[in-house]
This record gives sequence, C-alpha cells and structure tokens, in this order.
Amino acid sequence: MTTCYVVDDEQHALVVLSRYIQNTPGLELKGAEENPLHALDAITSGKVSADITFLDVDMPQLSGIDLTGLINSCTTVVFTTAYPDYAYQAFDKNAVDYLLKPISYERFLRAIAKVKEALKPRQIVPAVEQNNAYFFVKADVKGKFVKVSLEDIIYVEAMQNYVVIHHAAERLTTYLSMKEVEEHLPTADFTRVHKSFIVNNAKVKSVEGNQIKLADESTVSLGPSYRTAFLDMINAKLLKSKRVP
Repeated sequence: MTTCYVVDDEQHALVVLSRYIQNTPGLELKGAEENPLHALDAITSGKVSADITFLDVDMPQLSGIDLTGLINSCTTVVFTTAYPDYAYQAFDKNAVDYLLKPISYERFLRAIAKVKEALKPRQIVPAVEQNNAYFFVKADVKGKFVKVSLEDIIYVEAMQNYVVIHHAAERLTTYLSMKEVEEHLPTADFTRVHKSFIVNNAKVKSVEGNQIKLADESTVSLGPSYRTAFLDMINAKLLKSKRVP
C-alpha cells in the first residue's frame, strides 16, 4: 500500500486530490492539511508518515518550495500548482513530478506511476547474467575493431554522423548513431542526459544545476527534456537524513 498526504491551502484542491487517492486501489490517504506549518510539524515529528506528499507551491507563511527542503528526507514530493513557472525550482528540490491545476485523474495516475518507479529498488543483475559486459566497434583504421568494456565507458557524445565513446583509456570515434549505441547500453547503468550525451551513472562525480561533472573531470550538459529521468535516478540513490535541519 502506498501512503499519501496532501498539503494545500485551497480547500477545493484538498478535496479533489483526497478523492483521487481514496478512489485509487493501492493508495491510502494519511491526511490532508491546509496549513503548511502544521504539515511541517506532522511530517518531521512522525505524526504523519507518507510515501508521497502532494504539495502546493504557492502557500502563505511557508511556500511549498521551502517546505520541500525541510521534508524531502522524510517523504517523496509531488508538486501541485496553477503556475508553470516553478517547474525548474521544483525539480531542483528533487520533486518527482509537477502537476498543473486543474489536475485530471489521468495525470494524477501518471504521477503515481512515476513515484512508484522512483521508489522501486533497482534490481542487481547477478554476475553470471552479465553476458553483455562489452562490445566491439569499428575503428577509424580499415579492418580494425576495438573492444569496449561497458564499465570503462565514461560517456558517449554525438558528433554529426558519428559518436565519440569517451573510454577510460581513449576516445573512440565510430560510425554509429546515438540511438544505436543507446539501445545496446543497459538502462540501469547508463542514462541519456542530453540529445548529445549519454553518461555512465557510476562515473557521475557531481551535479550542479544543469552541469554534470564526470570521473575524468569533463563536464556535460543536462538537457531539459532529460532532466526528470536523470534526477529520478539521482534521487533514488540519494542518502537523506531524517533529522530536521
């Protein structure tokens, strides 16, 4: 059972989301609160424990953006708002989704599915099943093929009709498309972060804004279209304190 909590200073929004939760199999409503300060106390004190908190952005006394910074170690946040301008700040706070009012039931269900996917523990593939740990590519010398170990790939970069595989030992340029390379990489280990970049998740050193620093000290850009999926991956691996700052 996935537990849910709703925080919104608009009574109508509380009623709508509460009804959606109560009418959806597998969900349990733990409570609904109009006052963000009361919600903060309930969550941080442990009076309310919820897997998902639907949180309005624009509230008096304490905004949803600020409240998220205080509770996101205790619950997964989905923002709800009538204003699309807060989207960047929402995902910067590690919100899993961002719902624009009026919220349809179909869009609500998609948000639930996204959160469940983010909360799902990643499956570890036993070593005996890792039979695709490498592949070969054609090199720039006729008749030469180079072995590429997946664990040694730092990132893949698109370059017109070619791709550059930034490898632990060298940069390999080969006549392939990004789509062809992406289809051969395991999604649990590699993430498309930009139309021109695929990164090895294990080689990500830090993330700041829309810049991703990798193990070889190179930096690649995080594209808007890929931001949500990438931050979901980061959030799934984020070590969070349950203490109130």
